[in-house]
Amino acid sequence: MTAGTLGEFEVVILLGVLHAAPEAYGTTVREAIAGRSGQLPARGAVYVTLDRLERKGYLRSALGEPTPDRGGRPRRFYQVTRRGLAALRTSLALVSSMREGLESILDAT
Repeated sequence: MTAGTLGEFEVVILLGVLHAAPEAYGTTVREAIAGRSGQLPARGAVYVTLDRLERKGYLRSALGEPTPDRGGRPRRFYQVTRRGLAALRTSLALVSSMREGLESILDAT
């Protein structure tokens, strides 16, 4: 894999952030993934991956206002960076390229 290629769950998390925008924080990202995949990822896996993607420069985050329902703690909102979009496009193109020629197998009912 190339340097810009993401792992499968990293792709899913970045897509979840895009779907949950502009209110993309851990819970809404999990819900976006669950709503589209039917599988609710583990909370810890989501937060670890969000942190890793931010360290790589694929996400940026900012703290929102403190909320009473969170005991006065703020939510951390995420946004995909240009670098993250580029890595996501690279990874999706790789999957698309690898899928070419296998439609008869993969699309068989």
